[in-house]
Amino acid sequence: MKAFDIRTFIPSKNYEISKAFYEEIGFNSEYVSEELTLFNSGDCFFFLQRFYSEELASNFMLQICVEDIEEAFKLCSASKHKTKITSNQQERWGKVFFLGPCWIIASCN
Repeated sequence: MKAFDIRTFIPSKNYEISKAFYEEIGFNSEYVSEELTLFNSGDCFFFLQRFYSEELASNFMLQICVEDIEEAFKLCSASKHKTKITSNQQERWGKVFFLGPCWIIASCN
């Protein structure tokens, strides 16, 4: 078996607000079903699902590597669909901020 892509399924506490948020920060959405939306930015894809489990969400992390961390931070900070966001932090492997319960946005250079 030779894999060429992995697409994760992300839980959402509020499906409609989550969909609007990802569209607002630049992801393209594609209807899959009433319970599932496929999002992409460039060659990166994930499914947003109308499903939520506190235990899963509190232990689920994903990292997005972006070209411009400052632009990503401004875009996410300005969202009208507010979610928890930290300030930019410098780590030894690059600049990073945390978004919502499960995203790590990083410069990954």
